[in-house]
Amino acid sequence: MSARTSFSTRIDDYLAVRRRAGFALKAEGKQLGQFARFVKEVGHHGPLTVQLAIRWASSCRSGRRLTAARRIEAIRPFASYCRQFDPATEVPPRGLFGPAHRRLVPHIFTDEEILDLLAACDHLYPPGGLRGASCAAIFGLMAATGLRISEATGLARLDVDLDQRLLHIRCAKLGKSRYVPIHPTAAEALRRYVKKRDRDPLGGNTDAFFVFDYGRPASTQSVGYAFKLLRAKLKWRARGDHPAPRLQDLRHTFVCHRLQDWYAQGLDIDRSILALSTYLGHAKVTDTYWYETATPELLAIAARHFVRCHGGTS
Repeated sequence: MSARTSFSTRIDDYLAVRRRAGFALKAEGKQLGQFARFVKEVGHHGPLTVQLAIRWASSCRSGRRLTAARRIEAIRPFASYCRQFDPATEVPPRGLFGPAHRRLVPHIFTDEEILDLLAACDHLYPPGGLRGASCAAIFGLMAATGLRISEATGLARLDVDLDQRLLHIRCAKLGKSRYVPIHPTAAEALRRYVKKRDRDPLGGNTDAFFVFDYGRPASTQSVGYAFKLLRAKLKWRARGDHPAPRLQDLRHTFVCHRLQDWYAQGLDIDRSILALSTYLGHAKVTDTYWYETATPELLAIAARHFVRCHGGTS
């Protein structure tokens, strides 16, 4: 690394170039910012080396190899970018800490847990305010549609057509937009929310569909913080590989519940999964399979299918 150019500056330049090409790089940008701070703390001078990358990857608090592997994955393309300015730059080899992607089993919410979550929103501060009503509406919408949290909080009033029961998701992941039909019960729940929102004297000060108190638009961060408060209050215990249930687990739950319903209805799963992939805004159907989880209910269905197909023979 040139003495005239810090890692922090080079990272900013790299992210700007990649983002102009259409890459969001939110997680990668955060990781590279951590790398720049690490370099400053250890007093490193000179080019990016494999040894420096290993030191940073190994410094994660969790000590997990998966985290270290993901750090290496984030730094590799940045190192390739730096190499054009400093030939002494070393690009860390792939797989230094093993695979960077391992599917961790998500927490699949029960219907009772979802109902408890929605009811607990009434206790969010301030009592009776828009914060609780907005969070309940958002959590319910995510459970009913599998929306990403950023897609829900990003909805504008013009994006929600409750008469047609249609949501317009704009510029979602990978810059894609799509229309998402919603069930009549979901539309009715949103109508009730709109009535409460529009009674608030400051609720109309923004174009956002979901509004917190004092006219503030609901954000991904604020809704995520509210979820963590409620999760602690409900004293949930994780059923999966993550330390605690996550908001994005509602999306996993939606997929599992759809599969259960389709099996119950006798639908063609292979054909239906393609429609589900489009509904969720996935670029390819394999992304949708990633969200499937072998729940006890789905395993029981698979066992019954096996018995029917093979007549109970081993």
